[in-house]
Amino acid sequence: MANDRIPVGMIIHPQGAHLDAYFEALAKTKEAESVFVVDPTGETEEKARKFLGDKFGGLFRDSASMLQQAKPKMCLVSLEAVKTPPAIEAALNAGCHILAEKPACIRAEDFAPLVQKADSKHLHLMLALANRITPPIREARRVIRKGLLGQIYGVELHVIADQTRLKSPEYHQNWFAHKSRAGGGHLIWLGIHWLDLATHLTGMKISEVAAMTQNVGGQPIDVEDSATVLMKFDNGSAGTMTSGYYLDKGYNMHIRIWGSCGWLQLGDLDTTPLVYYSTVDTKDPKEQKFEYPSGQRGYTPFVQAAVRASAGLEDAPINGAEGLQVLRTIFGCYKAAETGCRQKLG
Repeated sequence: MANDRIPVGMIIHPQGAHLDAYFEALAKTKEAESVFVVDPTGETEEKARKFLGDKFGGLFRDSASMLQQAKPKMCLVSLEAVKTPPAIEAALNAGCHILAEKPACIRAEDFAPLVQKADSKHLHLMLALANRITPPIREARRVIRKGLLGQIYGVELHVIADQTRLKSPEYHQNWFAHKSRAGGGHLIWLGIHWLDLATHLTGMKISEVAAMTQNVGGQPIDVEDSATVLMKFDNGSAGTMTSGYYLDKGYNMHIRIWGSCGWLQLGDLDTTPLVYYSTVDTKDPKEQKFEYPSGQRGYTPFVQAAVRASAGLEDAPINGAEGLQVLRTIFGCYKAAETGCRQKLG
């Protein structure tokens, strides 16, 4: 049964990703009645109190105690990727829905049994792929699923971030910079969002990949800062992706989808209008723009959707199978780059 307000657990450590954004999001989520934080170091307590205010339910040094005493209905997990699967499993065993910072594993094989367990317990397992519910993505999905582009021929993905962050000695020591702890570099950290959107928007699945990855900046990290991916979809269409840390600051991003009856383009999801062109049901096809208010991107809307889903108030923004699908694609790309051979995806 739906319960409008639920207790939420956070299983984190000081180097967890997007902690400020998650604290702020939970503070703004009315359906999150109280928030209980697990941090073995205790270093995040001050930050938790600052952001959460009266919602802060207390700090625990271990997950078992928090799960037993606080009995949260949902747990938000933001840990090193290598440490995330056991934390998710423990929370699932306690009957919690899960919102997990991506990639949540360093091998897809470690995530697959968690999806099976969540499904067997009728629990949500949601990777934090927050772009899914932004207004331009919702509208783009509507346009494509309505058939306004006709048969999809090709997908072009482009996500470029700054090289500057990689030059910091602090970053060199961070878990993000080590494959054994993070699973990979730019592709698994930022490219994953766009790969997920390629399937989420079109309804197609990626069936085969080829890839090249490298460290073009030469920084002392053992993950890639540059990746190029070729994709084949299950309907026979093709796709490409450029994923890398190249800029001095900011981002350069776009998604272009080409079909038999038109095309669609997305840029920066917070500021750039969605533009599409369709020849369906018109004698005078023209470019169409979808304008939307800025500031609706980010983690707050996605966290709110995850909490509401955990409270039984709406559908989950992503399910476990969808998360596993994009992880298998990512690790298929890494294997393709390592072996020089195309990889077929199950």
